[in-house]
Amino acid sequence: MTASTVELSIDDGLATLVMARPERKNALNVQMFAELLDTLNLVRRNPEVKALLLTGAGSDFCSGGDVSNMGTGGTADAAGVRARMEENNRLLLAIADFTKPLISAVDGVAFGAGFSIALASDFVIASERARFCMAFARLGLCPDIGASYTLPRIVGLQKAKEIIYSAREVSAQEALQLGIALEVHPVESFLGRAEQLARSMANMSGVSFGMTKRLLARTFECDLAAQLDGEASAQAVAMTSPYMQEAAGRFLRKQPALYQGLKAPAATTNK
Repeated sequence: MTASTVELSIDDGLATLVMARPERKNALNVQMFAELLDTLNLVRRNPEVKALLLTGAGSDFCSGGDVSNMGTGGTADAAGVRARMEENNRLLLAIADFTKPLISAVDGVAFGAGFSIALASDFVIASERARFCMAFARLGLCPDIGASYTLPRIVGLQKAKEIIYSAREVSAQEALQLGIALEVHPVESFLGRAEQLARSMANMSGVSFGMTKRLLARTFECDLAAQLDGEASAQAVAMTSPYMQEAAGRFLRKQPALYQGLKAPAATTNK
């Protein structure tokens, strides 16, 4: 696949996907949406890839939708905008439903749809200079790419309203306190820490990870009975998988486990 707005590299089971329009702070245009979706689907189907690291080129993650691609005033065609949004939403669903660990490494700005994309990943590792902003209201727009769904589930409804309505910037440390970012690290080490975390998750069972992610995604919509039913079905698959058989055998033989758990950072600015 040839792409001009994203860059993909694969090293020892870890795929690194870079949004690569640094001259526009990696703003999302129609082409980048399409290339991100195509690349995610490519990575998802690649059995060699066990985890994915998503980041931005240069000193920013993503400044959101490219305003130069948007209609001005009342000249935009509503039906055309809706059709484009439905197409863009395929990217959000591909991220949310990605069945392998997906870590977003955020430096600089994560504004608008860039913030939305980070929220949909499994974990966000941020640099100390990262800045998050639901900037939609600044342009008279509504939150999109899933932000109205993901943000309230992370920070609570009232706080989500404040962040969205104010269109203010959220610092890296506030993002950490709110649970938007899992960890915050110095600029020189945040990307390495994100890679370390992704690699530590790469040895998880792909079967159990994918099903666990789906269970967690629906936990706020299901009652207990439905969740228990989902757990039972998932466990029936996981417990009969080759991974579980090998893991159980290793345990009984007192050999090192296939999956050693999440690696703790050597140093962090968590407070």
